[in-house]
Amino acid sequence: MGDHPDAVVIGAGVGGLAVAIRLAAAGHAVEVLERNAVTGGKVASVHHGGATFDVGPSLLTLPHLVDELLALAGTSLAAEVELVRLDPQFRYHWPDGSALTVPDGPDAAAAAFESFRPGAGAAWRRFDERGRRIWDVSERTFLAGPMDGPRQLLARMRSARDLAAVDAVRTLHGRASSVFEDRRLVQWAGRYATYSGSSPYRAPATLACIPHIEQRYGCWYPMGGLDAVRAALERAAAALGVQVRPGREVVRIATTEHAVRGVELADGDAVRAPLVVADVDAEHLYGDLLDDDRALRRARRAPRSTSGLIVLAVVDGATPGLGHHNIWFSGDDRSEFAALTAGRMAADPTIYACVSAVTDPSQAMPGAENWFLLVSTPPGIRLDAATERRRVLDVLARRGVDLRDRITWSDVITPLQLAARTGAPGGAIYGTSSDGRRAAFLRPANRGARDGLFLVGGSSHPGGGLPLVLTGARIVAGMIG
Repeated sequence: MGDHPDAVVIGAGVGGLAVAIRLAAAGHAVEVLERNAVTGGKVASVHHGGATFDVGPSLLTLPHLVDELLALAGTSLAAEVELVRLDPQFRYHWPDGSALTVPDGPDAAAAAFESFRPGAGAAWRRFDERGRRIWDVSERTFLAGPMDGPRQLLARMRSARDLAAVDAVRTLHGRASSVFEDRRLVQWAGRYATYSGSSPYRAPATLACIPHIEQRYGCWYPMGGLDAVRAALERAAAALGVQVRPGREVVRIATTEHAVRGVELADGDAVRAPLVVADVDAEHLYGDLLDDDRALRRARRAPRSTSGLIVLAVVDGATPGLGHHNIWFSGDDRSEFAALTAGRMAADPTIYACVSAVTDPSQAMPGAENWFLLVSTPPGIRLDAATERRRVLDVLARRGVDLRDRITWSDVITPLQLAARTGAPGGAIYGTSSDGRRAAFLRPANRGARDGLFLVGGSSHPGGGLPLVLTGARIVAGMIG
């Protein structure tokens, strides 16, 4: 490739790898520079003894987006990764002892909701139908290309019906409250705001499309963990001639008055290129790599997503009724999200647990379970790891699952550790949140503040989470051509 590729990508997260694959397939010479020793960004894993933990995304939805990428390299997702469609998808628990197991498939899901509360099956179908309409419109408008403001979105809409269909004026909590009579099911629906690090009391009802997507396209687990998907993307990039260089930290983007001309590295080297794609947080891009105060102020207008406290635990024995994905809800979700919005830890948090050994025995030693526990936190909060670990396990014990005497090893990852590991300010897991009616229009645009500069990843359009980041890579590659 030489010293002068057509395009240099800063960061080998999923967004960076995906855009590199697309550009290389279009004929560009691409070099990817990654400050860490491994690729994947937030798609990362931790190993201890015979246990493995996904410490980033733990679920794959819309797998066809990955398949599209791999096809560009002459392979497929089925050829590269063994995928399992999870059934059931999730197990939900409330402090009153009630529980809901959501199976895979609309008819089975409606029956489960009906068994949980008479009349809830029909309510779920109404909610799911609303989600279907939101998704179908969003896919051909919001996700169809770049978006610098409301005008671009409106231009892709066919009529006023499309605008009404996306349900962006009402909050997710408001929409759920109008459909479900049971407060617990309103809380279930509100959980989907956390998929983008948001609050159901502030995020738009547009997010009601997420549970529909899970039922329509499935919740998938790649055997071996999400790292199997990362590895497949890395292989695809290599097959197309992309030069991926780990351990190379970009410290500055070189520019002329109006355009980029490459990047400068921490070791003093430089890579010249007329195209630079930044798979880094927009605040880091404009505050550290480019020194653009105006662009930085604009980037900071977008609300940060929540961060998280992660507890990893190897647990001896088998836990009755355990699923692959499990949620123990707070007794007061309004107070929970109010605390997070105010920058405080919730006194009574919702706890999510992924135990992938339920599906994939290779992820834990025989006779043991690999527990990944996540509690939402404000971004940037400073926490004492030992205190918070104890608090999470105590709350879980009060909810009926006492792991405290069964743990043979554990570790804690705090928001500030996430920030150091991923480069996301405050450890914001999803980059920018969806809180507020204007949140989608406040995200930094894919076209950067200099000619030849482009943004991909969770802090820019269309947002965080694997499907949106992969969509953003498609948008950016299409803009470059």
